[in-house]
Amino acid sequence: MLSASAPFEGPEKLLEVWFAPSPAHIPDAKRPKNGKIGLRKVPRVVWEDMLAVVKCKVLSVIEGDETDAYLLSESSLFVFAHRIILKTCGTTLNLLGLPGILDIARDYASLPSVHQCFYSRKSFMFPERQLGPHREWKDEVAFLDAIFPRGAAYTVGKVNGDHWLLYITSPSGAVPPDIAEVPPLQDYTIEILMSDLSPEAREPFFFSASPSPRDDVPADQLPSILGQTLSTALQITEIFPPHLTTLDAYAFSPCGYSSNALLNWGDAGPDRRRGEGYYTIHVTPEEGWSYASFECNVPLSSRPSSKKEIPDIETLVRRVVNIFRPARLSLTLFISSQHNNSTEEEGADTTVEVAQRAFKAALTSSSGGLETGSGDPADPQRIYRRTDKINYEFGGYDLAFASFELR
Repeated sequence: MLSASAPFEGPEKLLEVWFAPSPAHIPDAKRPKNGKIGLRKVPRVVWEDMLAVVKCKVLSVIEGDETDAYLLSESSLFVFAHRIILKTCGTTLNLLGLPGILDIARDYASLPSVHQCFYSRKSFMFPERQLGPHREWKDEVAFLDAIFPRGAAYTVGKVNGDHWLLYITSPSGAVPPDIAEVPPLQDYTIEILMSDLSPEAREPFFFSASPSPRDDVPADQLPSILGQTLSTALQITEIFPPHLTTLDAYAFSPCGYSSNALLNWGDAGPDRRRGEGYYTIHVTPEEGWSYASFECNVPLSSRPSSKKEIPDIETLVRRVVNIFRPARLSLTLFISSQHNNSTEEEGADTTVEVAQRAFKAALTSSSGGLETGSGDPADPQRIYRRTDKINYEFGGYDLAFASFELR
């Protein structure tokens, strides 16, 4: 994943393609093959061929009830029945995988058209090192515009500072009449994008030597074992309740870390299945370009819950930031508009505005629960100040964006 001799671009490119509004809308929804429908029927080797074009490879995979989570040499791939998420870092050619994804969906899942597409990323640290259409935002937009006739591109935040870039297409309107009444799925994604990690937070992600082979463990499994051990030691396994989480982690040599997790977060339904979500973490620990990202699609409460199983937004932000202790970070909450609180017209706050308050409470209060810093007198409590707060309505989706830096 990482090179000790050259800067590594930690901030990821995030491509998400929906081929239907929900699993119920795909052609074989009632005809599973080996328990799987839609894109989840695609063989692993087919995804690997597509990823070869992107310039990354599969390290491991965990399979849930609704999701297949592939851990990659450069970040992650999540495959659902009706959509795919490809998240890649470094100088990977993320968008060059899109034509292959469209072909795979058509040929293997009878999904010939795109319902909606999203592409987003944080501003690069080293844009001059990028390749292909990723050299400039305008080139990425032009690449996507050549495929999608209904796309729109946005820049959110300071152009001369940390900012977030988004390309979004309008949804296709065609829904078969027999499933037109199926309620839309809530689409909810929170990202915590952290830069300039503290020396104490970076140190555990360096490995002075490769793990020694053991007689009872194949050598290719050692990075996963080390990744799991590190996850426990740093309390990554405690971000969400361990009994609800299936974690897949990998420790890179000489440094770096990635993990995917599948989460059973909802109440059991008639089919005894609970809602299934994911989170993913990727860490580039090297001084000068240290970076860590956290992404999760589990809908979080805006206030502490008496159940205390799934953390509220404020608690989640504190847990993640306490692990990585960045000097700067950006947070985003991207949510489908119909789920951004139906009570808005009654005078209640939207989910986006409540999230903004939770971001601020988690990071700017001396009583907020953030752990102390490195012992530097200039940073005794790791209290942040907000440098940007932006709420955005895109038409179908709403965004909360906020940036913070250490006081």
